Amino acid sequence: MLILILGVALWWAAHLFKRIAPGQRAGLGETGRGLVTGALMVAVLLMIFGYRMSDGPYWWGPSAPLKGINNLLVLVAFYLFAAAGMKTRITSRMRHPQLTGFALWAFAHLLPNGDLPSFVLFGGLLIWALAEMAIINRAEPVWTRPPGPFPVRKEVMAAFGALIVMLVVGLIHSWLGYNPFGA
Repeated sequence: MLILILGVALWWAAHLFKRIAPGQRAGLGETGRGLVTGALMVAVLLMIFGYRMSDGPYWWGPSAPLKGINNLLVLVAFYLFAAAGMKTRITSRMRHPQLTGFALWAFAHLLPNGDLPSFVLFGGLLIWALAEMAIINRAEPVWTRPPGPFPVRKEVMAAFGALIVMLVVGLIHSWLGYNPFGA
């Protein structure tokens, strides 16, 4: 469990470094970008290995309805990620589509995974995403909505991209031994 906790903590630290210590981060220049990227890669590896090695109490397990809700929420989360990159219509209504998508992804994973390691991993990442949005909003209280136009083509591309990513991620989960599509 310690490796998992260290991974989540490093994820938080690497992402919040720029917000908490902007002077030090700016002073590092391009080297800082590489350090943060490296720290995030190590954090992801620690979270993956820590999660797979961790054990703890189970309060509930996956069920077909919970997996179905999870899959729907993850699909919406992937759409929000794609929409953020493509500047679709939703980005004019939502200040943090990528972080909202990340929070939704983390919350969705808590539904079918009622065990302690899942609460540490997905709960920790959910709280990070919410904290990150709050910190950004406090540091930059004025938000300028992106101007249109928002072509329908971009909306369709974001939705199609989200569906493709969902299928690929589902296959990867299946290969790793986690069936995301059934009971």
